[in-house]
Amino acid sequence: MAHAKLDDVKTYLLDLQDRLCEALAAEDGRASFHEDAWTREAGGGGRSRVIEHGAVFEKGGVNFSHVHGATLPPSATAARPELAGRGFHAVGVSWVLHPENPHVPTSHGNVRFLIAEKAGEEPVWWFGGGYDLTPFYPVREDVRHWHRVARDACAPFGDDVYPRYKAWCDDYFYLKHRDETRGVGGLFFDDLNEGGFARCFAFQQAVGDSFLDAYLPIVRRRRATAWGERERDFQLYRRGRYVEFNLVWDRGTLFGLQSGGRTESILMSMPPLARWEYDWQPAPGSPEAELYEGYLAPRDWLGEDTE
Repeated sequence: MAHAKLDDVKTYLLDLQDRLCEALAAEDGRASFHEDAWTREAGGGGRSRVIEHGAVFEKGGVNFSHVHGATLPPSATAARPELAGRGFHAVGVSWVLHPENPHVPTSHGNVRFLIAEKAGEEPVWWFGGGYDLTPFYPVREDVRHWHRVARDACAPFGDDVYPRYKAWCDDYFYLKHRDETRGVGGLFFDDLNEGGFARCFAFQQAVGDSFLDAYLPIVRRRRATAWGERERDFQLYRRGRYVEFNLVWDRGTLFGLQSGGRTESILMSMPPLARWEYDWQPAPGSPEAELYEGYLAPRDWLGEDTE
């Protein structure tokens, strides 16, 4: 039964990867994704797809992986020590998009499914995933649109789902050493198995299927906005925060490395260029200061939404 469920999820995820790549390449209009299929000695593999030097996307990737092994890595059992020593299958799609125009936000998402197995015991399974938005020159209309789509994707599963997973996203994508969120949040969920497999799988699909509706309208509104050296410098500086989060706090990066995944695919999420400056501060009243003052802390973006 567990592996039949795994096959269903895997079929969906492979199709999701195809649909994401097709839509994102069409939006870019100049570049296309190139695929790199890989296997790992410990078991499993995947197909990494990367787009570079496009009209919109300076770098982006949409990766599928299915890895399995005899023992769950420490990052997967740190919060669930009862699963230590179990064999596992992990299947998922993850994506990250780094546009060239500083006015188009960076975005990340993933959906995943894990099964932990032990001889003589029932398999333990769970879903996880979500998506988040990282603007450099945020527009409130865009942020509210992003959260409306996230809320609507969650709505069929209960009124409490969006507020709970929105808060979890704010808490997870938080740079403790900077005392700021990575961006304006979205959704994050993990260890999801309540309500049965069919309901959890349906929720995962709702999240994965809603990403393009959340992101592409923002891309279309901002892709033609003029920018220059000042905006580019700020974008690269803020991309440094993205690198810091992924290398210091991101559990997915840690799981991939600890489970023996393909390093190039795991680190696909890194921006092509980033920069750091010592103790830099935005000028008061500047567009750069607006990001810090109004967007890098948890906030109820839909609190005034009457639609």
